[in-house]
Amino acid sequence: MNAHSLAWRREDIVQRDLLERWAREVPERVFAVHDDGSSWTYGATLQTVRATASALQALGVQQGDHVLVWLPNGPDFLRTWFAINHLGAVCVTINTAYRGGLLEHVVRNSGARLMVSIAPLIERLADVAHAQLERAVSLGGPAVQVPGLEVLHGETLNSSAPLQPLQRPIEPWDTQSIYYTSGTTGPSKGVVSSYMHLLTMARSTWADGDGQLFVDHSDRCMVNLPLFHAGGLVIPTLMLALGGSVTLLQGFDTASFWTRIAETRTTCVILLGVMAAFLVKQPAREGERETPLRHAICLPLTEESLSFHTRFGVRIHTVFNMSEISSPLVSDMNPDMVGSCGKTRSGMQTRVVDENDIEVPVGTVGELLVRGDQPWTLATGYNDDPAATARAWRNGWFHTGDAFRQDAQGNHFFVDRMKDAIRRRGENISSFEVESALLLHPAVMEAAAVGVPSPESEDELLVAISLVPGQTLDPVALIEFMRPRVAHFMIPRYIRMLPELPKTPTQKVQKFSIRAEGVTADTWDREAAGIRIGRERFDLKP
Repeated sequence: MNAHSLAWRREDIVQRDLLERWAREVPERVFAVHDDGSSWTYGATLQTVRATASALQALGVQQGDHVLVWLPNGPDFLRTWFAINHLGAVCVTINTAYRGGLLEHVVRNSGARLMVSIAPLIERLADVAHAQLERAVSLGGPAVQVPGLEVLHGETLNSSAPLQPLQRPIEPWDTQSIYYTSGTTGPSKGVVSSYMHLLTMARSTWADGDGQLFVDHSDRCMVNLPLFHAGGLVIPTLMLALGGSVTLLQGFDTASFWTRIAETRTTCVILLGVMAAFLVKQPAREGERETPLRHAICLPLTEESLSFHTRFGVRIHTVFNMSEISSPLVSDMNPDMVGSCGKTRSGMQTRVVDENDIEVPVGTVGELLVRGDQPWTLATGYNDDPAATARAWRNGWFHTGDAFRQDAQGNHFFVDRMKDAIRRRGENISSFEVESALLLHPAVMEAAAVGVPSPESEDELLVAISLVPGQTLDPVALIEFMRPRVAHFMIPRYIRMLPELPKTPTQKVQKFSIRAEGVTADTWDREAAGIRIGRERFDLKP
């Protein structure tokens, strides 16, 4: 299927059909190389997926049902995701850092009655309402006790019983996945993604502006981004469509990156800006240009991205994407215009507009709007949130909420986030969620979370707070208060205490003022105080 072809064929798009095709035609070809060095062929992958799908059927999962998947990257995530889709059901993913109110919101919004997870994560459900969730399968270890929830042992997710037939064929426009945004002006939203949407996103991310792919079936693409985000999901989606293979890692690690590239014979990878920066800052090593890696997507396109290309001899390109769309902006191969996101690709339309959706002149900053030439190539909305869907897709265009400017040659440049979103080391942070957690502290009266420039890439998180009259608060104590309530990447680096937060005449907090002042002399720095927050990792061994 051409990236922008109108001639859809179910067998080129639907995950179940693709897996069965490759298992039939090339059963011994490797599809996935795992973190522990083991691998699955296409034939073995199909066998594992069928056994898992049969077990899900025995647990009552039917076509169209929503199933929560709360797992770190690994074989269990892959087989569960594929098995859910094998039944024509919907895979609903949860960030492994979620806890507290954000976790409760996602569980409720998902509409799922069944969850597949691991014990350390399932234990967090003891502190939140379960909504309609009835059961959870605990993989990789013993089941745990959660009041009001039936927790099943991991062996439950493996069955030799024959699969029952589908009620109807799975169609390209059926919902494949729901994955959650971080939330910007409100709670996180579940992006409803069809098979056609996710595959279009995958293909367009790895193609030029005319839809010609940079990769083929001979490639092995590394997954070091989390599979609970669209950025991780697109890689297995594309490689499955091409009959290629993936290297599936739990995450990115600077020290072992090149070793893993060599060991797994990985040929392509997605690098967030901070990843490229970390790699180019490593000491030179002998033979560093002699690796299997031949192509990298660098997001965003920074000076470090260009250095990565020249130093390691790896060709690069960049794109602009969001969970709701499908990489509408792509660059040429080996671009050199730092900050550019590329030009509008074939099959997409974009506009840069003012607050009334009227196009602004070339060179003027406005909001980027997007729509596709074909149906189903963008997300279909936000799960169980018609108001947010109507706002984002108003006037027939998807509103990205991001400020861009465009030059006379059609190059697009990201300027800033029009929403109150913050991006830190590859994670989108909701200022709303951070502020909500801060306001739970009895000494905090007002709170505002903003992004400030990081010396490495993207943002660092600064929070400005005012205290309840007569109260005092130690910043270290506030950090400890936040730890069990938010994801690790939502814990602020900088804390600034003010008598009162700056406000507009209508008493709205002026975040732009706090952001502009940045890290002031009276700002407390967590890293300077020697307090570091590590990334959570999970051992799946029993």
